[in-house]
Amino acid sequence: MPSIVLREIVDGDREWLLHFLNEHWGGVQMVTSSGVHHLDQLPGIVAFDGSELVGLVTYQIKGQDCEVVSLDSVRKGCGIGSRLMAAVESAAAEEGCQRVWLLTTNDNLNALRFYQKRGYELVQIHRGAVEQARKLKPTIPLISHDGIPVRDEIELEKRLLGAG
Repeated sequence: MPSIVLREIVDGDREWLLHFLNEHWGGVQMVTSSGVHHLDQLPGIVAFDGSELVGLVTYQIKGQDCEVVSLDSVRKGCGIGSRLMAAVESAAAEEGCQRVWLLTTNDNLNALRFYQKRGYELVQIHRGAVEQARKLKPTIPLISHDGIPVRDEIELEKRLLGAG
């Protein structure tokens, strides 16, 4: 996939980033058990094919942990998500992080498959976390498009090489 170029988000990206996040996430705010995140204000990496935005990952580093807050690829199955995750892992390692972790909802079977194939392990279930998040963001659906009730968050992590 030689035509895909990755780079960090820069301030000049913020305007189109707002549009992308509104289209893909229904807004810039993500509410999880780890907090309220404003995706448009987080560090991130974008993937372009020419001038076309084809992927985005946002993250935040706290101490020795790097939390992946959002991941999007507009072309499924092309390796864009894998390249974005590898870039975050690399950035986290450069910052001295020992692990990269993330949350996904219990209904997100594609995400669970994707992350586990890339070495992430399930480490915790936050029961009822989505019900709590809905108090701050009522637009979170009750039922997924697959008919699965959306209730819990699943935490996955990947220990970085050389981490204790």
